[in-house]
Amino acid sequence: MKSLKEQLKPVKAQARPARVLPVAVAANPEPEPDFRQLMRDVRPLKQDGRVCYTPPLPKPRPLPQHRASQTPLTPQAEQALFAQMIGWFEPAQIDSQHRSPGTPSNTLKKLRAGHWPVCAELDLHGLDRFAAHEQLTVFLHRARHLGQCVRVIHGKGLSSPGEPVLPKMVRAWLSHHPDVLAFCETRIEQGGSGAVLALLRRPHG
Repeated sequence: MKSLKEQLKPVKAQARPARVLPVAVAANPEPEPDFRQLMRDVRPLKQDGRVCYTPPLPKPRPLPQHRASQTPLTPQAEQALFAQMIGWFEPAQIDSQHRSPGTPSNTLKKLRAGHWPVCAELDLHGLDRFAAHEQLTVFLHRARHLGQCVRVIHGKGLSSPGEPVLPKMVRAWLSHHPDVLAFCETRIEQGGSGAVLALLRRPHG
């Protein structure tokens, strides 16, 4: 019977690593090809002036607005807003006088007679309707603390290229202003139809 050592000899022979033969290295390796020599037949393309256009990316969708701004107005707020806006519509005719509801009937007569002394005057000559409206609003607010009667000069519009606009607009604004009780045209020597006297509501307190 063979010993264990003899039985393992074939296994050791198979497990022995194979002999690696050395690789012969060439004494003179082949040089790397020259890039310019390889590209000698390549010719650059002529520029034709065309530009590569890249379409812009779509803009992002805007953020939704706050829905609180679309809250319905109360009836009182709508009425107040309408009262301010109605004065911006150009009236069909010029009112020579006006008396707000609740004002005594003899107010216009006393206003023409000079019962209330004029405390302030505003001249709107040369202004457009937007500048005139702004100045008239500030003027009436400040004049209430000076007295009750004011003179507003708007001119007759004789130099306007078309139909006079400012006389109609000024009187429409006055008739819808909450602090104006009444107005009437001035006397001839004070401007006639080119100006009005306005009676203001007294400030509270």
